[in-house]
Amino acid sequence: MGRSIVHAVALWLRRMSPAALLFAPVLLAQNNDEKVKEKAAPSKIIQVTVYPDTALVTREVTLPPEKGFYELVVTPLPPTVVADSLYGEGSDGIRVLATRYRSRAVESDTRKEVRDLNDQEEKILLENLRLASEAKTIESNTSFLTKMEAFVSASTTHATEKGKLDSKEITKLTEYVMDLRRAQNKQSHENTVQQQENAKRLAFLKLKKSEIATGSNRTERDAVLVVERTEAGKGNARLSYLVDAASWKPQYRLRSGTEAKATTKMEYLAAISQQTGEDWKGVKLVLSNAQPMLNAAPPDLKALAVAVTSVPAVPNPPGMAGPGGRGNAGMGQAIPVPGGQNAQSLSGANAMLNRDNLKKALEGRAEQLEVANPVGAQSIDELEQGARALRFKAQNDFNKNSLDTGNTSIWNYAGALDQARELILSSDEKSQGKPIATSGDGPTITYRLDGETTISSRNDEQVLEVARFDLPSEIYYKALPVLTPNVYRQASMVNSSNFVLLPGVATMYHRGDFVGRMRFPLVAVGQTFVAGFGAEPQIQIQRNLMDKSKATQGGNQVLKYDYRILVSSYLKEKARLQVWDRLPLAEGETVSVTLGKSSPELSRDALYLREDRPKNLLRWDLELEPGQYGEKALKVDYEFKMELDKKMTIGSFSSR
Repeated sequence: MGRSIVHAVALWLRRMSPAALLFAPVLLAQNNDEKVKEKAAPSKIIQVTVYPDTALVTREVTLPPEKGFYELVVTPLPPTVVADSLYGEGSDGIRVLATRYRSRAVESDTRKEVRDLNDQEEKILLENLRLASEAKTIESNTSFLTKMEAFVSASTTHATEKGKLDSKEITKLTEYVMDLRRAQNKQSHENTVQQQENAKRLAFLKLKKSEIATGSNRTERDAVLVVERTEAGKGNARLSYLVDAASWKPQYRLRSGTEAKATTKMEYLAAISQQTGEDWKGVKLVLSNAQPMLNAAPPDLKALAVAVTSVPAVPNPPGMAGPGGRGNAGMGQAIPVPGGQNAQSLSGANAMLNRDNLKKALEGRAEQLEVANPVGAQSIDELEQGARALRFKAQNDFNKNSLDTGNTSIWNYAGALDQARELILSSDEKSQGKPIATSGDGPTITYRLDGETTISSRNDEQVLEVARFDLPSEIYYKALPVLTPNVYRQASMVNSSNFVLLPGVATMYHRGDFVGRMRFPLVAVGQTFVAGFGAEPQIQIQRNLMDKSKATQGGNQVLKYDYRILVSSYLKEKARLQVWDRLPLAEGETVSVTLGKSSPELSRDALYLREDRPKNLLRWDLELEPGQYGEKALKVDYEFKMELDKKMTIGSFSSR
């Protein structure tokens, strides 16, 4: 609660004008006959809370030990800092009166890692200049040697003609020229190799600089804290701020046991993306799936205005009289036809208007936007998707921008999309109970990692272990021959850990081998869940249509089908198997679908009977014996029939 109060005060102070913030410490200083001067304050990152799309960084700021007022400058802040998010906190004997953000231009990037790379780059460029100078010298020497070679050749020819050839001197001079040529060629080759190596090093340094999230940074960002120390001695202040380009998501590794009832080993991991431009060294790391709220008040609710318009007219068919026995043309009136041409025309125009307005709202221009009547299922679906996108944008903006109330209009437009969908829903659509899009994804969870953690700012994800534990599990197999010939290994587990398992991607291993990945659901503490561990090649299944017949009974036609499912097990141990199939699910009373004989009987599991059996999904719970294949293969036989009017036929099938 104390932290929230301080936070609220800090937010109030940020709402003051810059002049007021500057004037306040001056008045305080005058009252104490002191003059406040800016002073650079050393600081250290001590804690980072990583959220799904941002992070809250907390620095410990070292204060001078003497009593008095100070204007402390904490620099540099990372380029990804959210300017409106800064707030300061004091401790015993220390009051943080104001916290403000500023930016200033600098001649060159001042980050240490960038300076180091720039220094290396400068050394290589100087080395290249030296090599270029040597290349010119070698070129001049080569030209001189060419002239010397010509001189030796001419001198040898002249001495030969005069009969005064001194072979020793000529040989010595020739060897000297050749030695110089070899030395220069060697030096030229070494310089070329060095230049190529320097080019590679320069390319690597540029790549390293590009991997630093924000690249070259010519703007310095500072936090200025106005602090009063009421007691001399030790004590530090804290500076906190949000940064973009940071996120985390849960990941899992599950390793199955080898027995029917064994433990599944689970590793709960966090994949962290950290491209903020500053390294987190030796920090207390906290992971949260919440959204940091920097706005203390909710958005304002505006009135929902409804406007009425006429339905586009559709002329009556020729010869059809309108009211009063006269033709429609004579009356100038229209008869609305639900689902007809007028509805289609209205749907197209309104859908186009809604798409255009949604685009404006996502761009932040949500004032005075209307939601046109969402005629047609496709238009209604677009509204639902649009409302979800707008809620995400509004929530994200609302979380970060505590001074701007413009996103209130976005909230209200998103709400108008949802309500338009609710108010125009047909009875059939309403009965499906499709939920309205919301911004929440389950409970808010926070994990505090033990010890200290270092996470550098870089492009690739960094994976940390949150926890590791064993979960009791029961192994069984699941077959859906109407969909796939593969039989899958399943493990039913209870989350007996102290951790809520958030939705994420799980990597699955069976007997040490990688078998695939799966989407992991939200699992509460104590909740039962099922994980898949890949296909089991030692169990095989076939589904065959054995017989089909058609008969007439009264005014109806009766279609009868007989199916057989064969299960072969090559395992060396007993195994539990669920076999799933389905019957057609008739809508309305025009078609009757009835299950006939089934051998063995369907499952008596209470959850299956309540949730799946009414959907005409079939499930058999089987026990497989070792070596049950060939003539011993397990048989599942069932039959069903469909009855419908003999003048009708099946129009379509679909999966729902």
